[in-house]
Amino acid sequence: MPHPLSTEPISRRPLRWTALAAVAAVGLSACTGPADQNSAPPSAPQATATGQGEASEPASGESTVVPTAEGSAQALKTILEFQDQELTWEECEGSFECTTVQAPLDYQDPGSGQIELALVRSAQAGEDAPHLLLNPGGPGASGVDMVTQTLDFVVSQDVQEQFTVVGFDPRGVSRSAPVTCLDDEAMDQARQKQVDPSTDEGLEQLRQDSAEFAQACQENTGEVLGHVATQTAAQDMELMRLVLGDEKLNYLGFSYGTALGASYAEQFPQNVGRFVLDGAMDPSLSEHEVTVGQAHAFEKALHSWAEWCLEGDSCPLTGTPENGVAQLQRLIRQVEEQPMESSDGRIVPVSTFVSGLITPLYANENWTTLNMAVAEAMNGSVDTMLMLADLNAGRDPDGTYASNINAAFTAINCLDATSPADTQTLRAQAAELDEASPTLGRFLAYGAVSCEEWPAEPVSEPAPVTAEGADPILVIGTQGDPATPYEWAPALADQLASGVLLTWTGEGHTAYGRAGDCIGDAVDGYLIEGIVPEDGLVCD
Repeated sequence: MPHPLSTEPISRRPLRWTALAAVAAVGLSACTGPADQNSAPPSAPQATATGQGEASEPASGESTVVPTAEGSAQALKTILEFQDQELTWEECEGSFECTTVQAPLDYQDPGSGQIELALVRSAQAGEDAPHLLLNPGGPGASGVDMVTQTLDFVVSQDVQEQFTVVGFDPRGVSRSAPVTCLDDEAMDQARQKQVDPSTDEGLEQLRQDSAEFAQACQENTGEVLGHVATQTAAQDMELMRLVLGDEKLNYLGFSYGTALGASYAEQFPQNVGRFVLDGAMDPSLSEHEVTVGQAHAFEKALHSWAEWCLEGDSCPLTGTPENGVAQLQRLIRQVEEQPMESSDGRIVPVSTFVSGLITPLYANENWTTLNMAVAEAMNGSVDTMLMLADLNAGRDPDGTYASNINAAFTAINCLDATSPADTQTLRAQAAELDEASPTLGRFLAYGAVSCEEWPAEPVSEPAPVTAEGADPILVIGTQGDPATPYEWAPALADQLASGVLLTWTGEGHTAYGRAGDCIGDAVDGYLIEGIVPEDGLVCD
């Protein structure tokens, strides 16, 4: 998990098309599949979980609770106390409707206060249609933005006609009690700062910057900062299911959204409905193992891009793909030695440069944009590369940060796992990452420093999930995925008792919505008709 100041966050990044939808070179189309009948309408929703323990008394005639682990009984009791609220939907963002759900700040202490969670829905499926919740990833990406800005790229028209699609901002993200750390000016300044943690002086500077960043987050966010963990956001999803009135939760999660979905399935397996986890993460991996996997995958993606680039007419590289990657490595070294300056006067250090470089790797539809950005940088202009980095950081052209993704990314990751930050371990991990990715590995290192002085302790640790008793869960992996390496998908599918693996042989991050009819039809048939595809299905 790279440091948010010295390096734009890369680990567990979303972004599918939430960022790149604004890039003119993107040419995406929504996939479609058969849609012959609706799913069963919601009825008699129940808050349930499975595991050890005695059932608690139901809070109402509709809900029962079975605790799964220490503390979960109280969390479920709190969920029931909030389930009877009425939602007021209002027109927003053109043809959409928005509302907020009241949730407890702390499910273990319902008297500690409340927060508001932002939801948006599409209305074309009708009032009686079941709901389909979306999460675009991150952690820190906005599900509200995904629905209002890119819904047709993400979900087929057939699914939209059968489900009321709901986007939500998880707690700590965007409109839902957002984690707030730096103002726009300070964020710009931080992204122009170059720190080299491979030196003792640079590592000490990184520790100091991290501590100051953590302090700013605490001062500007308050108590919410300690209550944005993934497992808590999954409990919010159970509250949303009850408030929306669905018998089971239907869910489509991408990238980090698969970790959020897996957490929900582990806590509430009996309430899992139609579940699709695309761009799967392996919840059993440590933060360092995640980063090493991404280092390998991004290096592989760069070589795939170089090979494709050299086969075209407008490639800034020459020679073989290996020659091309070596040329890119020299360009990166030049920026390390001498940061570039954009036409608006901003300094572009190597961390920001690399953030722009990796952004188009999330979808091979955007490789032409990467060609252009690299060509311009080789000729002395960094404007396109900075535009890509700005998209990744949630910065609008007017200089404002419409997204708090950098802050939320760090806050959620710091609560989700413990990562050692002693110098000896960091140096050893950096060497491993550099070996895994000679081009990008060093920019993925030292992320644990971000959480060293974090004002809230982790609430969970990586662990396998099984979700015993859950209905079939579709897990999708893309063989050329740079952000969630393919091997994480079969690992997650194997862990889940009801996991069903789908594989796309393509390039880029995630599959549904960009992989063609084979994946599209399989997902649509499952969501709409409940047809479970063959486990191990491979789509070219």
